[in-house]
Amino acid sequence: MIPASLVFAFVAALLHVYIFTMESVTWTRPATWKRFGVASQADAETTRPLAYNQGFYNLFLAVGALIGAGAVLLGQPVVGWTLIFASCGSMLLAAAVLALTGRKYLRAAAMQGTTPLLAVVLGLLGLLLA
Repeated sequence: MIPASLVFAFVAALLHVYIFTMESVTWTRPATWKRFGVASQADAETTRPLAYNQGFYNLFLAVGALIGAGAVLLGQPVVGWTLIFASCGSMLLAAAVLALTGRKYLRAAAMQGTTPLLAVVLGLLGLLLA
């Protein structure tokens, strides 16, 4: 279960790096802002600072999960699991908040929350059964 947890933490991190890229780098491109339900280019320009900031939150969560997985693999399990559970737990909670925002966000919340959920659950089970 431990290897699977690390894989899911890695995949969750990659997804959040992708979200960072959309929010902080490509936000004002029509393909990006339309994906987020923004109504117009003008609205994308107006919300750009907010999206830019939000993107960095996603990047920092991704970095925590990546460093955590690396630490576990390099023989530093306390540091590694602390980072994985904090980062993936935060990703999971953010997905829950997104899901509670409205029905139109359920698909995005499921995509955002599934891999960190699996990382946390499999990690806990792996550690408890070891």
